[in-house]
Amino acid sequence: MPIIEQLTEILESRRTADPEQSYVASLYASGLNRILEKVGEEATEVMLAAKDATPGKGKDEPLVNEVADLWFHTLVMLIHLEQKPEWVLEALADRFGTSGHVEKRGRSQ
Repeated sequence: MPIIEQLTEILESRRTADPEQSYVASLYASGLNRILEKVGEEATEVMLAAKDATPGKGKDEPLVNEVADLWFHTLVMLIHLEQKPEWVLEALADRFGTSGHVEKRGRSQ
């Protein structure tokens, strides 16, 4: 089973978990604003790690770990809002073969 499906199952199961026992359940219990704060914090940490990264040096552990945190908290947000992460993957797949400029113009119409 792909990791995105495994994470989705776990994150969905945490919706009914005890917030005292589960970090994700505590985020859900705190509400959307707290989840969005976490997404914003993680996005900032990604930017800071990226500024310190050096291309061509191989795997940059701090950057990779910060991106993993951002993706994780973004998945928590999607599931909290009852959006399926695979819908995001489908949207990305639909963009293959389409210029980014063309795709973006299509969204604004």
